[in-house]
Amino acid sequence: MSESPNTLHAEDWAGEIGERWLANLDPFEGQIAPVGDALFARAGFAPGEHVIDIGCGGGGTTIRIARAVAPGGSVLGLDISQALVDEARRRAQAAGATAAAFTCADAAAGIPEGAPFDRLYSRFGTMFFADPKSAFANLHAMLRPGGRIDISVWAPAPDNPWMMETMGVVARHIALPPRVPGTPGPFAFGDTGYLLEILAAAGFSEPDIAGWEGLQPIGGPGATPAEAAAFITGASSVADTLKAAGPEIAARVVGEVAALYARFHRPGEGVMMGGKAWLVTARA
Repeated sequence: MSESPNTLHAEDWAGEIGERWLANLDPFEGQIAPVGDALFARAGFAPGEHVIDIGCGGGGTTIRIARAVAPGGSVLGLDISQALVDEARRRAQAAGATAAAFTCADAAAGIPEGAPFDRLYSRFGTMFFADPKSAFANLHAMLRPGGRIDISVWAPAPDNPWMMETMGVVARHIALPPRVPGTPGPFAFGDTGYLLEILAAAGFSEPDIAGWEGLQPIGGPGATPAEAAAFITGASSVADTLKAAGPEIAARVVGEVAALYARFHRPGEGVMMGGKAWLVTARA
């Protein structure tokens, strides 16, 4: 059976997906910024804390944490994509974020230099592990006893109109296989019961899950419907599905997605569509 276009694996980010994220860094980061802002506020970092940022991408979150834990603190951004790590280092240097360092490694295996950390943070970087119980056990080992984890993950796909309505357009032209619960991908932890099971099996305690729900700028703030459609169909995992379907179908889908996004476009803001995520805190 072929996989759903929303099924991604950690190793995918080390290659083409990571390169794609890098090439579209501003739209990606702009789109998820509302959730990232909520997670950062919830985390409440303090000066002097030592933090690891899992799936740091282009380093935006790592740089922000570095400023919050200064003076005396530090943050290590970890990502499986060397291209993203290189860009993160460049951005941190340009920003003067001397408390931030970066390393390319798989968070599911091995303990990075600097462990144990006081805090572990991840904005949408923990949903792609092939073996989540083992991976989260490894994350647990990165923290000192009593250390805190703060992560954001997407709530169930049906609670995310930005994805459901987009994929509804795709599904009118391409037969999409059903997603298998618990498989790696953006919505791997939509089921909070499953997520709590993973955390408990890894040794985490005192879990607390809060919901974030609001509007996101698809393709980043200020994107036109055509720009947002080009971004989603060309930069996300949908791109692979459309490529396999051929240019005629792809062009039809892109046009219909742009028409869909026109209904949600707000001048000066962009294509604003609803989303929902879980903000998760626990203790090691």
